[in-house]
Amino acid sequence: MSRDSCTLHRLTHITSHEVGQLAELLIDVVDSGASVGFMHPLAREHAEAFWTAIAHEVALGRRALIAATDHRGICGTVHLVLAQPDNQPHRADLVKMLVHRRARRQGVGAALLLAAENLARSCGRSLLVLDAVTGGDAARLYEKHGWLKVGDIPGYARYPDGRPCGTTYYYRILA
Repeated sequence: MSRDSCTLHRLTHITSHEVGQLAELLIDVVDSGASVGFMHPLAREHAEAFWTAIAHEVALGRRALIAATDHRGICGTVHLVLAQPDNQPHRADLVKMLVHRRARRQGVGAALLLAAENLARSCGRSLLVLDAVTGGDAARLYEKHGWLKVGDIPGYARYPDGRPCGTTYYYRILA
C-alpha cells in the first residue's frame, strides 16, 4: 500500500457523512460478490442502518473501528468487537474487513489487519477470532499473516447472489 494513496485512522465518533461513505463501501463490497452478511442488491438505507448501529457501538466503546481513506474517501474498514462475555475480557472478534474495489490489491487489507492487531493489543486483548469465506481472498490474507485455522463449516452462509459458501474460523494469539 502506498502511504500517499491511503491512510489509516481509528474512528471513535462516526459522523453522518462517514456513515454515508461506509454505506457506499459496504454496497460496493456486496456488489462485487463478497459474502459479508448482506444480500444483493443491498439498499442504501439498509447499509446506512447497519453503519448507524455500528456507530452507536463505537461511541459506547463496545467496538473499535479502523478506516482506510484515499483521495475519494473511505476505501476500507475493519472493526473489533470488544464487548465480550465476562469470562472473555482478553478476546475480541475481528469483523467486517471490507476493501473497496478501487483499493484492492494495493495492500489495504494487510494494513487494516495489522492495524487491527495493534489496536487490539492497545485495548488489552491477547486473542483475536474471525471467520472468512473458505478459500477466499480474505482467508488467504489471514493465513499469510499467521492466523491459525480452526476449521471449516460447509454451507455456512450465502454469497450475495444466493449461492452457498463455507466459512473458515481463524484465531491469532497476540504477543
